[in-house]
Amino acid sequence: MQKTINCAMFRKMVLTGAKLLDNNRAKVDALNVFPVPDGDTGTNMSLTIQSAVKELGGCTHNNFVEVCDCVSKGALKGARGNSGVILSQIFRGICSVLRDGKADIDTRTFAKALESGTKIAYNAVSIPKEGTILTVVRMMSEYAVKIAGRNKDFETFLPAVIEEGDRALAKTPELLPVLKKAGVVDSGGVGLMTIMRGFLAALVGDEVVSEVPTDTSNAATEEDFGDNSDIISMDLGEIQFAYCTEFFVINLKKSTTLADIDRLRERLMSLGDSVICIGDLELIKVHVHTNAPGVALTFALELGELDRVKIENMLEQNRALKAKIEAEKKDQGMLAICAGDGISEIFKDLFVDRVIEGGQTMNPSASDIATAVQKINAENVFVFPNNKNIILAAEQAKALVTNRIIHVIPSKNIPQGFAAALSFMPEVSAEENKTNMIHALDNVKAGQVTHAVRTTNVNGFSIKEGDIIGLDDKKILAKSNSIDETVLKLLDKLKEDSHEVITLYYGEGVKEEEASALAEKVQEAFPDCDVDCHCGGQPVYYYLLSLE
Repeated sequence: MQKTINCAMFRKMVLTGAKLLDNNRAKVDALNVFPVPDGDTGTNMSLTIQSAVKELGGCTHNNFVEVCDCVSKGALKGARGNSGVILSQIFRGICSVLRDGKADIDTRTFAKALESGTKIAYNAVSIPKEGTILTVVRMMSEYAVKIAGRNKDFETFLPAVIEEGDRALAKTPELLPVLKKAGVVDSGGVGLMTIMRGFLAALVGDEVVSEVPTDTSNAATEEDFGDNSDIISMDLGEIQFAYCTEFFVINLKKSTTLADIDRLRERLMSLGDSVICIGDLELIKVHVHTNAPGVALTFALELGELDRVKIENMLEQNRALKAKIEAEKKDQGMLAICAGDGISEIFKDLFVDRVIEGGQTMNPSASDIATAVQKINAENVFVFPNNKNIILAAEQAKALVTNRIIHVIPSKNIPQGFAAALSFMPEVSAEENKTNMIHALDNVKAGQVTHAVRTTNVNGFSIKEGDIIGLDDKKILAKSNSIDETVLKLLDKLKEDSHEVITLYYGEGVKEEEASALAEKVQEAFPDCDVDCHCGGQPVYYYLLSLE
C-alpha cells in the first residue's frame, strides 16, 4: 500500500493528468453550453496545464519546493479563459501546501492541499458560481479532509475522492439551470475530474486511457454533446458583455503594491463580469468580460506593462455559430423514446437523430421530450413514443416548443417505432412521411414476454407471482413457467398467415447463447418465416417480439 507520495510521483501525476486531459479536450469542449471563445473549456484547461508541464521540463531537481513552484508558475503563465485561470489557482493552492511539506506527502497533507486549492480558486473569482468546477473541487476537498484520517493509503483514498468528485459533477445541472437545459454536466468539472483520473493512473501505474466518463444518469450521452442547439438559439441580447479580454501585467512599477492589485480587481468589476485578477508583484493575470476592453487595459497600465493581450468578440462568434446552425438546419428529423442500449443503437442505425430513455416504469415528461426535440436541428420532428403511456406526454410537448413542428407518431411498442423509422424518406414532405409512418404501424404485430409481479386472475388466466407471461399491447395471451415456452405460445397467438419475418429482441437478463437457441426453436416451429435475433438490452422484458 502506498501511504505517501514523493516529489517524483507528484511530478508524474501532473504529467499524466495533463496527458489524459489533452487526449480528451475535444470531448470536454463539446460539453460547453455557451458557444463563445471563452467557452473552449477543454482546450483552455489543457493549454493551462500544458504550460505547467513545459515549466516542469526545465526543472532538473526533484524536490517539492522547486517542482511546486514550476507547476504553480507555469499554470498561471498559461492560464486561458475562466476555466484555465481557475485551474491554475487550484494548482497554486495545492502547490502552496505541498511545497512546505515533508519529503513525502501523506493523505492528510494531500487533503489539506486540495482544501487550499479550493480556497484560493474561490477567492480568485469575483462572484463564485455554484454548479461549476468550483463546486466539484469544493466537494472533493471537503470529502478528502473528512476521510484522510481513516484512509491512509492512496490506493483507497484517491479513488474515494474521485468518486465524490463524480457525485459533485452529477449535481451541477441541478445547481446551474443552463446546464440542466442543455442536458450536460459542467465542462470545467469534467476537465478537473479528467486530471484527477490522470493522477490516479500515475499512482497505480495504469496506462492513460483515451476516454473518460462525462455523463450522469440525468445528463446526455456523448452523442448529445455536439449541437446544444437550444443554447445557441438564445437571444443575443442575453450576452451582456461582448468582449472576452485577457492579458498579463508584467514588469510592475516599483510603487505597485498588493493593495493596488486588489483595487484593479474592483475597478474591473465595475466594467463587466467574469472578473479574475490574480498574481503578485512579479506577474498579474487578468480576465474580464466587458464592453470597454480599452478601459480595462488603461487601468492595468497604471500598474505595469501589458503582455499577451487577447480580446475576442463573443457576440460575433455567437452570431457565426447561430448562422452555421441555421444553414445546417434540415427539414425533418426523428426522435425515439426507448430503453436498452441495443434498442437505442438500432434506432440510431435507422438514422433517428436522437434517442431518449423511457418506457415501461420510466415515462419521460412532456418537458423531457420537448427538450430533446429542441436539440434536433430540424424544422419538423417526428416523435416515436413506443409506449401507450408516453403518447399523451409527447402530444403535450407540442405546447412547450415554439421553434419546431412536432409530429407524434403514436407507436405503442418498439417494433412499431422501428417500422415507422424505416418508412422515413427525407426527400418527401413531412405530411407524406407522417402518413407513411402511421400506416407502417399497422404492418407489424408486437409482443412482450416478462414475469408476473403478483398473483391474480386476468384475461382468463390464473396468474401466480413469478409466472412467465406473454402479452400484446392490450392483454395477456400466454403464460407458463418457462421463458422459451411462453415465447412460442405467444408467437402462436400473434402470428398470421401474412407474416414472413419474426424478430426477437432479447433483454438485459438474457444471454446471447440463450437467445440464439430460442431463435432456432422458433425457426423450427414457424418454418414459413425468417427468424432473426438481436440484443435489445431492454429492462423488464425478457423478449420483445416483432412479426411482419
